[in-house]
Amino acid sequence: MEAVLLQGLLLLLLFAALLLYQHNAAFNYFCKVAFFNCWVVAMATLLSPLAALRGRSVENMKLLRAAIRPLKYLYGIKMQVWGSEHLNTEEPYVIVCNHQASLDLMGMVEVIPDRCVPIAKKELMYMGTVGWACWLSGIIFIDRHKRGDAIGVISQTLRVLIFPEGTRNQDKSMLPFKRGAFHLAVQAQVPIFPIVISPYWDFFSSKDKKFTSGTCTIQVLPKIETQGLSLKDVPELTETVRKAMVDVFSEMAANQRGDQRAEHPPLPCCAGATKGTGSPWHTGDTAGSSD
Repeated sequence: MEAVLLQGLLLLLLFAALLLYQHNAAFNYFCKVAFFNCWVVAMATLLSPLAALRGRSVENMKLLRAAIRPLKYLYGIKMQVWGSEHLNTEEPYVIVCNHQASLDLMGMVEVIPDRCVPIAKKELMYMGTVGWACWLSGIIFIDRHKRGDAIGVISQTLRVLIFPEGTRNQDKSMLPFKRGAFHLAVQAQVPIFPIVISPYWDFFSSKDKKFTSGTCTIQVLPKIETQGLSLKDVPELTETVRKAMVDVFSEMAANQRGDQRAEHPPLPCCAGATKGTGSPWHTGDTAGSSD
């Protein structure tokens, strides 16, 4: 009798959870965020032994990208990439990108090229199997004031990805940029490629506890050269790059609000990532075919 009552109680709790998931936005949000985090931990745990067989190598980043990609289908997030042709170069470079939330992972795996590793805070290295998987994939864990490891990576004709805001930010603009990425690019005399991820406001907000399906647009801007620049040029370089990124981010936000809907091409209807050349924010650009 007790077993029957327990089964009935469990079924009732499951039914209540399903109702909350369908009709309560906050409960839906926490469930999806929890699943996202569990997925990342589970994939890191499963893939770490395979990555360990290769040893620490940037080639293991391909495993991490493959593990993250299915999330866009599970969450109904449509990815649109513009300007990816700018990254089709063999030279080393520094990528700088705005940072809004953990969802940035889904966008970055669509656009970052091979032999590209992010620079992360040292604390991530101690996050169990996630930190181990990141270390095995060549992710650089450095003190923000020490750039020797990153310069060493660039000298091996690799690329590095840095979030210059230094922390997650879902405000209407970008935070002031820290100068580490720009010091690094100038010291190594390599170009900078800014990448802008569109606002998530339409489908994700940690403040409002909203997490629905939607479209994420990623714009790769043309490279900004650092040849001939010195450390004294870093402040101006930092502001130049930030302004270019903020301008694109603002146009993306305006497009989401419908202020300039007639000027921009329609977003794709597929659930995969659509890659195009140029930029959707200027006339004369055309989109490529779906992956």
